[in-house]
Amino acid sequence: MTTRDNAQTDQLIPLIVLIGPTAVGKTDLSLQLAQRFDGEIVSADSRLLYRGMDIGTAKPTPEERARVPHHLIDITTPDRPLSLAEYLQLAHQAIQDIHARGKRPFLVGGTGQYIWALLEGWQTPHVPPDQAFRARLEEEAREKGVHVLYERLRRLDPDAAQRMDPNNLRRIIRALEVIEHTGKPFSQQQRKIPPPYRPLIIGLTRPRDELYRRVDERIERMIQAGLVDEVRRLLDAGYDPALPALSGIGYRQIIDYLQGRLTLEEAKHAMRKATRRFVRHQYNWFRPDDPRILWVDLHRPDAEERVEQAIRAFLAEEG
Repeated sequence: MTTRDNAQTDQLIPLIVLIGPTAVGKTDLSLQLAQRFDGEIVSADSRLLYRGMDIGTAKPTPEERARVPHHLIDITTPDRPLSLAEYLQLAHQAIQDIHARGKRPFLVGGTGQYIWALLEGWQTPHVPPDQAFRARLEEEAREKGVHVLYERLRRLDPDAAQRMDPNNLRRIIRALEVIEHTGKPFSQQQRKIPPPYRPLIIGLTRPRDELYRRVDERIERMIQAGLVDEVRRLLDAGYDPALPALSGIGYRQIIDYLQGRLTLEEAKHAMRKATRRFVRHQYNWFRPDDPRILWVDLHRPDAEERVEQAIRAFLAEEG
């Protein structure tokens, strides 16, 4: 590396990134590491944005957030979803603020779109929301199902559809909205400008059967912790069950239970099935053969030691 390259690298913000599927153990490990390395955590989980949605999203508890400062949690309401552009702006601000105060920024989460959009410097299309267009598609989804809109997106822009959760109504509608207003595929409108970060990307994984067992155990804990009451409170507060935020795993099934379409046991079974499907989708974003990712199997007894050694070596490069 040349002297000029060294100078440019020195200006980049070191960013420690912990990624992986739901229930793998990101929260516990990120808390330990952030405390050990004087860090603060920036959430990269789209479900943690919403106030009042705590149990079903496995949100860090108030006690955990008191141990380590967290950013981009509880910043909006279920009826006010953030666009990707809004998330990126807030995440960049948080990372730069943490670094400016002499702390270590940790980017932690399982929302692949957020992670790669931030690390690859995606420039999102500047198409303002068209509320009438969105309302029409939301009504169509209620009447015919989300899959109808997903199939439409797949025909218009197969690349965008391939990178998208078929059940994520909000993202599907946004992609169709951009296509409608620009006449161009959504996937072709995401320019990239390298961001000012030097990332260490650590992928956390476990054997699939162990991960599924942890998913099942988490769902049982959510029910015991009061997930049904949490969903009931959201509905009693006047939030529309059709909101994208309430279509997420856990909330959608408990709404079906509260409205009499499922028994509680059937709702739990549907949650397990949907979460396993979601885990597989997350691995499409975080691929085992991606050379940018240092994969660590948390099933191994030396896993935490390996992660810590990798971070120490990464930070030593600053000097």
